[in-house]
Amino acid sequence: MKDILLKISGLKANVGDREILHGIDLEIGRGEIHAIMGPNGSGKSTLSAVLAGKPDYAVTEGSVTFDGKDLLAMKPEERSWAGLFLSFQYPVEIPGVTITNFMKSALDARRKARGLKPLSGAEFLKLMKEKMALVGMKPEFAKRDVNSGFSGGEKKRNEIFQMAMIDPVLSILDETDSGLDVDALKTVAAGVNALHTPEKSTIVITHYQKLLEYVEPDVVHVLKGGRIVRSGGSELADIIEKEGFDKF
Repeated sequence: MKDILLKISGLKANVGDREILHGIDLEIGRGEIHAIMGPNGSGKSTLSAVLAGKPDYAVTEGSVTFDGKDLLAMKPEERSWAGLFLSFQYPVEIPGVTITNFMKSALDARRKARGLKPLSGAEFLKLMKEKMALVGMKPEFAKRDVNSGFSGGEKKRNEIFQMAMIDPVLSILDETDSGLDVDALKTVAAGVNALHTPEKSTIVITHYQKLLEYVEPDVVHVLKGGRIVRSGGSELADIIEKEGFDKF
């Protein structure tokens, strides 16, 4: 019997007065990689925002269970502490806050929520060095302000580095491939693959099939008009590449 990590049932959500999600049903097993593909305006980013708990998105119907808990009843920070991570489509810059200080604060808060002591300075720096090497990030980036002056590829790599540090149970990558050249895409994909284990699941949200050449999904879903209209294997991504979303 499959161990269900995330179960979404009949999920409807609004932005303002407009309903964007019209009834999403989705199950993700522990250790699975799911790709969600769809055209602009189909509801992909809305789904990721709702799962992360962004306040501008109102759930009007449905339920979401994450690791046996009611996800919708949790505050955004509680969802993070429970093991959910969202990689943003457009990572924000935080001038005046170094990557080192940002990550130390994030890890300390997560460990406190779990009843653990903060890592010592030496333990933290050792972990940071290991994870930066894993995603191909230069050590000097640790002293830079979060995403400040970063290229698009550097921002996305920093997101994957944050994911490596936080070590989530479920990672949601919202169009992480957006604006990346092939080399940066391969680096990001290598980081995602290196972090994947049988205990951790990933949702890859993308327009394009290219990323899925490097991150192989167990299931591909087509999201269109606020609904999942088709689910299947990697062959769906190939069909989309050849025929577009009008096929569905």
